Amino acid sequence: MSKIYFQGTFGAYSHLAALSVDPDAEIIPCKTFDECFNRASLEPECKIIIPESNRITGNIGIEYLIFKHRLNIYKEHFQKIEHNLLGQPGAKLNDIQEVYSHAQGLSQCSKFIKENNIVEHIRADTAGSAEMISKTKDVKQAAIASSLSAEIYGLDIVKKNIENESGNLTRFLVMGKNISQPEFGEKKYITSFLFKLKSKPAALYQSLGGFAINGVNLTKLQSYPEKNTFDSFFFLCDLDGHIEDPKVQKSLEELGLHCEDFHVLGVFEADKLRDKKK
Repeated sequence: MSKIYFQGTFGAYSHLAALSVDPDAEIIPCKTFDECFNRASLEPECKIIIPESNRITGNIGIEYLIFKHRLNIYKEHFQKIEHNLLGQPGAKLNDIQEVYSHAQGLSQCSKFIKENNIVEHIRADTAGSAEMISKTKDVKQAAIASSLSAEIYGLDIVKKNIENESGNLTRFLVMGKNISQPEFGEKKYITSFLFKLKSKPAALYQSLGGFAINGVNLTKLQSYPEKNTFDSFFFLCDLDGHIEDPKVQKSLEELGLHCEDFHVLGVFEADKLRDKKK
């Protein structure tokens, strides 16, 4: 049986994403993202599933671990995020005075929280908040979490789908130590890589010219400072296409002329929801 590690507590959205990716896997929680990446680095046969960005609130903030560990990306998965207000069995909305959740969960439900004059409290994760209030037995306390969390921790769903915007998605990456890439075919692919440019004027502008000339679409370009400096930056990049596509190869060859460091993080099929995400 394969293993998938995730950050958080059972019932978290990462748990839901892992079940969607491989329902037959042994799914194991970790306290931190660092622990997830360390597990994958030490156990080549296991995988981790990590939230990378959210459609509404943007990047999750795990880029430094991607740069540090340079694990292979096998898959992207867009998980639909449906936030629910969870309370004690029998609790009603007018009973709720305080709500607990991850900062992202609170931010994504800010309108509902404000409209109902509920005091918010930030916790490490959504499912952990549900677990906590299940133990307090306080009808005034609630959590914002998944319906799976309500099921696991014996809570009622006081109010469904309280997020600010419908159609909320989080992009997850499935990663591991072993390198694996799909064969080049007719499907839609993403190639993910990181690079560090040589220190010279207009280096970024010059390095991206090959993509324009060869008609390759960049879907992500994010900078991150090198350790202990703000003068040197790595860039994390996704492009539409397979690394064996001749136009992608030509673009990356042109980029390589301007780089001090270049590393392919993965080649994988584009999630079917990618077009709907636009």
